[in-house]
Amino acid sequence: MFEALALGLALAQSTPLPMPTPQRLAMVAIASPRAQLRVQVARTEAQRERGLMGVRSLRAHTGMLFVFDTDAPIEFWMKDTLVPLDMIFIGKDGLVRTVFANVPVVPVDAPDDRIPRRDGLAKFVLELPAGEAARDGLARGVRVRGLPG
Repeated sequence: MFEALALGLALAQSTPLPMPTPQRLAMVAIASPRAQLRVQVARTEAQRERGLMGVRSLRAHTGMLFVFDTDAPIEFWMKDTLVPLDMIFIGKDGLVRTVFANVPVVPVDAPDDRIPRRDGLAKFVLELPAGEAARDGLARGVRVRGLPG
């Protein structure tokens, strides 16, 4: 009996959890200096926590905008994120504060301490396909227009 219990525990620990199904959230159009972007809007804690988990590809000029109540220190991590991303931290005034380019993907079975994390002060965080921030003119100090209130 002990062997069966031990085997069951070993299998449970070695079997990865299923990949989350990508979210389908309301979309908005926002303007970067060189492009119009169509992004899903994650407003609730549950939506923000799930983010782009399980998304296998992103088209140019698309992504997700994370909206917070106020400017505050925010930390993001790339758990179950399957595509490399640019992460743009934006203040309540619409000015880009920080751009983290090409945040890498890690294997889904990577331990939590090996998952990339990025942090900064922001009211909004925009995630786009890797390389998109530079192509769309998103750099520190530029304004993003059309951000939701």
